[in-house]
Amino acid sequence: MDDLTRLPAGLPEPEDDGAADHLPGTRLPHLELPHIEGRLVALDRLGTGRTVLYAFPRAAHPRELPDGWDSVPGAAGCLQETRGFRDRHAELLTTGASRVLGLSGQDSPCQRELAERLRLPFGLLSDPVLALAGVLRMPLLEVAGRLFYRRLTLIVRAGVIEHVFHPVFPADRHAAQVLDWLRANPA
Repeated sequence: MDDLTRLPAGLPEPEDDGAADHLPGTRLPHLELPHIEGRLVALDRLGTGRTVLYAFPRAAHPRELPDGWDSVPGAAGCLQETRGFRDRHAELLTTGASRVLGLSGQDSPCQRELAERLRLPFGLLSDPVLALAGVLRMPLLEVAGRLFYRRLTLIVRAGVIEHVFHPVFPADRHAAQVLDWLRANPA
C-alpha cells in the first residue's frame, strides 16, 4: 500500500524561473469558477479580507498520475500540501486569513471526493480549462503532453494579489510558510 502521507524521496526542487514575478499588485479578473459546493465563486469578489488561494497541479492517487509525475520539479505533493492547509486552517484564520481556497484543473466531482476524503474545512475551486492561468499568465506544468497548474499560492486582499509564493517546495511544509508570512505581515 502506498504511503500518501509522505512525499516521495528525492523529489527534484523547482527553480525560481521568475514566471510569477509579475503577479503581485495584479487585480484578479472577473472569473467565476465552480466551487465543490456547486456554486460559482467570482474571483474578483472574494471579499475585503485576505484570501489564501493555493493552486496545485493534481491531487490523485499515484496510480492515477501521468508517467514520470514524480520526476517533474514541483509536480508531486498535492495531497501533502492540501493536508497542510487542512491541519493549519484554524491557525491561518486566526493569523489574518479570512478564507482559504484550493484551486486546480480537476473537475468538481474529483475535488469533492478529495475534500470529503481529507475532511477539508475549506473549499476547492475547479478550473479545468486553466482560465485563470490564461488571464493572469500563471506558470503551468506540462506532463505527458497535458498542462497543469504549477504549484503556487496567492495572498489576495480586496481583489488584488498582495503576495505570491512561487516556487513552492517542499509541498508538505508550505502551509507553515504561509502562516509565517501572515504572522510577519499583519493586515
